[in-house]
Amino acid sequence: MIIRNIWAIGRNYAEHAKELGNEIPSEPLIFLKAGSCAVMNSSEFSLPTWTTDIHHEVELALVFDDQLQIQKAAVALDITERTLQGKLKAKGSPWTLAKSFPQSCPISDFFPVKNLDELKSLDISLTVNGELRQKGNTSQMIFSLEQQIEYVRAHFPVCPGDVLLTGTPSGVGPVKRGDQLVAEISGKIRKNWKVT
Repeated sequence: MIIRNIWAIGRNYAEHAKELGNEIPSEPLIFLKAGSCAVMNSSEFSLPTWTTDIHHEVELALVFDDQLQIQKAAVALDITERTLQGKLKAKGSPWTLAKSFPQSCPISDFFPVKNLDELKSLDISLTVNGELRQKGNTSQMIFSLEQQIEYVRAHFPVCPGDVLLTGTPSGVGPVKRGDQLVAEISGKIRKNWKVT
C-alpha cells in the first residue's frame, strides 16, 4: 500500500490543546505529514540523529479508499520534535520540520470499519515502558469524524490510500531510543513498537 499524504488534525482534543497552551480551534486545524513518513509492518521505528526532544502522540488513523470513503482504520503515532515545533510556532512558521521527518508516523495493521459510528466512543491509550502516558476516548474529539473527513476532502487533494490522523488526547510526552511503546484502541487494535 502506498500512502501519498498523511492529513493530520491538530488540537482536536481540548485537554491536549490546553496542555500545550494553545487555543481550542473553531475549525479543523490541518497540517501535513509526507506519506513517506509512515512506518508500516514494523515493530520498531528510528529517530533521526538531529532530533533532541521527541514526543509521542497516539491517534486513531483513518484510511481513504478508492471512493474516498473510510472502510479501514488503525492506531498510529504522530511523532513530533517538540522543541523545534515550539520555535516554529513562535515564528509563525510551518511545522513541517517538526512533524514530517523520516519514520515520524508509525501505523499499526488496519482493522475493518463498517460504519463511522463504531469509532465514536473508543478508548485510546499509549504506554511507554509500562507507564500509562495517554488515555482518552474518541467521543472527546472537538470535531467529529464526519466533520474532519468532509473538511479535508473539501479543501485538499485527497487521494485513495491517504491517511487521516484524527488528533491526540492529553498526556503527550518524551520518548527516547530503547523505549517500548504500546498503543491501543480498545476492542480494535493493539500495537507494540520499540524506539531505535
